[in-house]
This record gives sequence, structure tokens and C-alpha cells, in this order.
Amino acid sequence: MEEGKVISQSVAESAAAYAIIHAQFGDALSAFDGNETMPFFEVLNTALWPEIALYMRDHPKLRFTYMACLSGVDYQAEEKVGIVCNIESLGQFNHKLAVKVKCARQGGSIPSVACVWHTANWHEREAYDMFGMLFTGHPDMKRILCPDDWEGYPLLKDYKVQESYHGIKVPY
Repeated sequence: MEEGKVISQSVAESAAAYAIIHAQFGDALSAFDGNETMPFFEVLNTALWPEIALYMRDHPKLRFTYMACLSGVDYQAEEKVGIVCNIESLGQFNHKLAVKVKCARQGGSIPSVACVWHTANWHEREAYDMFGMLFTGHPDMKRILCPDDWEGYPLLKDYKVQESYHGIKVPY
């Protein structure tokens, strides 16, 4: 964070939580971004995401017990897709963080954290269904919104809507 910048109590609590995580995982994480709306960091070593998630959930000074949201994102210019997870410590602490995890746009995968936060189960399936990234280790990795034989991933920025599905015109 910028030196001398005044930050809110909420961002200060999130920065303190990030410092604990960073002390354990160092270069596997980006720098902390003290965004006032939702402070965040990025997991740079994607393979460590489940270990980082467990650490965030189980560390006695962190207790990030609640994944409020997991959203897919298409970083088309970077040739990547990814997720943004909004994670909070409910009931014990007041800190919250968004965690970004990215993978290759074509054939990329992100390790599942459905075993860490059960909310991730359906959210990961939705991200797969809409953006195409696989979640390795997911207990039920299949489409959740589109039919199993749907072509493509509808929320990719370059998605082309198919003209028909089983002989039915697809409106667009």
C-alpha cells in the first residue's frame, strides 16, 4: 500500500490478515491491493491454491470460514480465465478478502477448493460451465446451467452463439 495513505479499519484488518498469509506463502502471492470496496490479492502459484485456502480457513488469527461468492472472469487480453473468490471471517473477525486465481484460457485448470468451502462446489461448476476452466479435484465437475452437449462457454468474450440446438433455433 502507498506510504502515508489513510485506510479504513476494514482495509487495515484485511491487510493484517494478508500479512499472515503472505508470511506463510511469500512469492506464491501478489502484493496486497487495499481496494476500499474489496481488498484483494492474487495467487500466483495456482497449484498452491487449496493449501492457501485451507490455511486461510484454519489459521486461528484468520478463520476465513465463509466463501460468499466465486465468480468467473475472462482475461481475454492475457489469454487467461480465472476466478475471484470473496471470502470472509464471519462471527470471529471482521476481515474480508477477495482472492484471484488465474489459468490458461485454452485447457487451463484451477485446483478445486470445494473441500475447503462447500459453497465453492456449485460456484466452480458454474465458472466451468460459463468460462471453460476445469477445477481439478472437484467432486462433480460437470455443467450446471447449460446442457451437457452445449457448444462453447457463453461468458467468454469471444463466444459465438450457436445457431441451433437439437434443431431448435437459438434466439439471440
